Amino acid sequence: MDERVMRVAPGAAGADGADSDDIRRGIAAIQAEQHLTPDFPADVQAEAERAAARLSSGAGLPDQDLTDLPFVTLDPASSTDLDQAMFLERDGDGFVVHYAIADLAAFVEPGGALDAETHRRGETLYGADSRIPLHPPVISEGAASLLPDQVRPALVWTLGLDAAGALTSTSLVRARVRSRQKLAYETGQVPLLEEIGTLRLQQEAARGGVSLPMPEQEVVRDGDRWRLTYRQPAPSEAWNAQISLLTGIAAASLMVEHRIGILRTLPPAPDHAVRRLRRTAKALDVPWPDGQDYPSFVRTLDPSKPNQAAMVVACTSLLRGAGYAAFDGNLPEQPEHAALATTYAHVTAPLRRLADRYALEVCVSLCAGTDVPEWVRTALPELPKQMADADHRAHAYERAVVDLVEAEILQPAVGRSFTGVVLEADHDEPTRGVLQVAEPAVEAPVSSTQPLPVGESVTATLASADPATRKVAFTLP
Repeated sequence: MDERVMRVAPGAAGADGADSDDIRRGIAAIQAEQHLTPDFPADVQAEAERAAARLSSGAGLPDQDLTDLPFVTLDPASSTDLDQAMFLERDGDGFVVHYAIADLAAFVEPGGALDAETHRRGETLYGADSRIPLHPPVISEGAASLLPDQVRPALVWTLGLDAAGALTSTSLVRARVRSRQKLAYETGQVPLLEEIGTLRLQQEAARGGVSLPMPEQEVVRDGDRWRLTYRQPAPSEAWNAQISLLTGIAAASLMVEHRIGILRTLPPAPDHAVRRLRRTAKALDVPWPDGQDYPSFVRTLDPSKPNQAAMVVACTSLLRGAGYAAFDGNLPEQPEHAALATTYAHVTAPLRRLADRYALEVCVSLCAGTDVPEWVRTALPELPKQMADADHRAHAYERAVVDLVEAEILQPAVGRSFTGVVLEADHDEPTRGVLQVAEPAVEAPVSSTQPLPVGESVTATLASADPATRKVAFTLP
């Protein structure tokens, strides 16, 4: 998903950042408050270390050897939990995508202590530079991670594409792989990635899929100080995302065809929500011609313009209700992901997300023509709830950490004026809403004695910033 370009400018109020020790203490308090810990129980850690040692010695690696394929990884520069590696090549007028995914089945014994702990956690949680991992780091950042120049067990997708980027064939096998290089989004170049990624974006548009250009707030550490910023994504991130989406679409097609698996779903937006969104566009003076559908409209938005940035935020109202649907026999009543305009499954991040391990096991069994393991079938019915709980924890944790950093950074600036854009107003109480400040990059509640001017640039006063409660508030005259 695209993000708005915003940064903390030198010399801006609060831009010098917050003390690192204060932030660490605050994050520790959040973890205690939410009953979260990065540490693993002793039996879980011991099981993980045994599995890592076993694989590191070469025992248990898959028989099929694909180490001759020149895979590379493409991730944020600081990442060490590397789920995916790719090798892209031409095939006549079309292409072949070789996509290696870390194979957690080589490390996690069904029914064991580590398995139970991953079901309890569900997914990796992120906040500032803190991380509460799904798997112990000896696995997620070590023995299972597709680090360069290391032989690793992987599940390798081979996806055929035609000249237009449409999927023509799918296979998945267990194999040993070796990544040649760890590339970073900002500097790395993968041959054919731009060409294939662009074609897949065109395929998405033709399906009626859409990605919102939402700004994403980041907490960045600079030495012993912290700041808030909105990061400008490199073009390669959108192309890389399309490879992941392609794989999830291929996986979903397999599972739907064989009527077993777990899908990532999003129901279609109801007509009344779209009509309300059209009224919002009119109020924000954002052109939305009659007859233009929602996905086409979103692709016209320029979030560098204040009123259109507010429109992007308003569009998120059509993306509510995402979840998981597991099935073994009958298909889910609503199997599609409305934003992607197709069926879709999470299968590319098993180091960080529990559902991916199960979906991958289903797909590799289907491709091999073997029975789906009983431990997978037994777990499927409970997975949607477990993942919903994990998503809720992740949102609560990440939001609390960002709220903490906002309050710490802004605390010395209480009483000062900031320029920002009113993103939205409360439907029932239009004098209250959300303000986006550019420098530092903060979204926070704002109130006024008059109805808020949604989509307009305003000068607001920072009324409060309390690290203890992690609350920030602005006021308008």
